[in-house]
Amino acid sequence: MSIKQFFGINSREALKLVRMELGENAIILSNRAVAGGNKITALKEEDLDAIVDNVAVIEESYRSHTSGFDDDNPSALISVINKKIDGFHTQQTATFEPETIVATEISDPAPVIQAPVMQPSVQPTNDTVQASILDASKKMTEILNEMRDMRDVFESQLTTIAWGNVQQQYPVKSQILNSLLSSGFSAALARMLSENLPTNLDTPRAMAWVKSILAKNLNNIPSDNGMLDQGGIFALIGPTGVGKTTTTAKLAARYVMKHGTESLGLITTDAYRIGGHEQLRIYGKILGVMVHAVKDELDLKIALNELKNKRTILIDTVGVSQRDSMVTEQIAMLSNTNTPIKKLLCLNATSTGETLTDVIRAYKGKGLDGSIITKLDEAVTIGGVLDVIIRSKLKLYYLANGQRVPEDIHLANKDYLIQKAMKIGADNPSLQFKNEELPVIMGNTKQTVSRNHLSTETSRG
Repeated sequence: MSIKQFFGINSREALKLVRMELGENAIILSNRAVAGGNKITALKEEDLDAIVDNVAVIEESYRSHTSGFDDDNPSALISVINKKIDGFHTQQTATFEPETIVATEISDPAPVIQAPVMQPSVQPTNDTVQASILDASKKMTEILNEMRDMRDVFESQLTTIAWGNVQQQYPVKSQILNSLLSSGFSAALARMLSENLPTNLDTPRAMAWVKSILAKNLNNIPSDNGMLDQGGIFALIGPTGVGKTTTTAKLAARYVMKHGTESLGLITTDAYRIGGHEQLRIYGKILGVMVHAVKDELDLKIALNELKNKRTILIDTVGVSQRDSMVTEQIAMLSNTNTPIKKLLCLNATSTGETLTDVIRAYKGKGLDGSIITKLDEAVTIGGVLDVIIRSKLKLYYLANGQRVPEDIHLANKDYLIQKAMKIGADNPSLQFKNEELPVIMGNTKQTVSRNHLSTETSRG
């Protein structure tokens, strides 16, 4: 039996590797999203019988090892075993305790005999017993974990078969599912939408239903009044290279064109990159707006106090990887100024959904007030970034789609974005999945999107 694992940047690439190595009839055991892509576990079709035999052996071993126990939890079993160890030690201490027997006085004169001291028989040392028990406990844990893994594998196979039946009975659902996946939306969100798709719709009406649901769940600001016109303090945050400085300059230019320079303040915390703050200073000089450079929380408080009469203040922050401990320090600096600062997370449209989810989790801190999509012009698909914004319930403010200041920034039009996302998938055959691949993908996708994250109810007219 030869079970192998294959890694790809997405399910499509991983499946290609499976077919190349194991052939078209390979059995997919699991398909999981991992850091940086997808990992597929698979084997050849002729090896499936060996797996079934292995499961039988494991179950028999499990029954023989766990006879008398009610709980299959490894830690619970180990606890019971340890109790038996303590009893074993107590019993052995009483058994092997040496004692001295002295002969008592008798009527016939005879010498007093000193009885020999009883010597304990050879016994295992405490370390040996503990090592043996720990080894048995480890093996028990491995057996239970393997059984759980095998259970998940067979559940996945049954779900795959079920999705194959859905595909045959409801071909429209299959088409919608393929469209969502090829557009970059996650398998979890695509699964929920296809499962909730009304069964009486043809393909055009089904597609219209999906777009309406996505639009309903994508929250955006309808006009500049939500940010620039209303005013306030806004900090653009996000990882290195996402385009925060350029986006700050675009927003500043957009503001100046409508309201002039007198009521705008600019701050940069980018004191780490060589020449980092100089980039914003150049833009500020072109616009006629002074840029305040700060390096810590005290400097930020001083700068905000100097700019307290400004209607709108834009803060360009230093780029930090979502896995860097400086993220926490940066969020704390923005949160401890005793001045309300709205944090807008810049999301790179070219990043994978898993990476964007990781970024949101890291930067969320005490809460995010909104998001800005950057590098839209560089992304092959844009369903991934829309997916994480919808599932995270982030308000979408602007779209950045180029380097020109201020031309390449626009208010987020959700209907346009969704239409563009679905069109990309429909127009590029290389992004679409084969019909036989869809049940495999869905069968190994856990339902992680609930009604708490996505509303599938439509308004009745």
